[in-house]
Amino acid sequence: MNETLDAGALRDKLNGETAKLQWNELERHFASGAVVKVAAAMDLVEAAVAMARDDTQTIKMAMDAGRIARASAEDAEQWARNDQTLWAVVVAPWVLVQEVREH
Repeated sequence: MNETLDAGALRDKLNGETAKLQWNELERHFASGAVVKVAAAMDLVEAAVAMARDDTQTIKMAMDAGRIARASAEDAEQWARNDQTLWAVVVAPWVLVQEVREH
């Protein structure tokens, strides 16, 4: 990620790069081990900013709390079964995803 971007500009850039995708569009990324699940309790863009800035303290705290984790086979099976729509954003080499919450 471009280190010259300040936190606000990086947040804006990543926010603009988020998209809603069906699970079948993300399966190949899961197969390569690149899908990271972000819990609904955490802001997807903030998680992406932490990953892009290599903020290991924030990432470790979120992982320890279960708010960020590699997507599991069980996640993938459920998403495939439900034809799940997910918010997604790429922070290479990772694809961060979060289930779309219906209001």
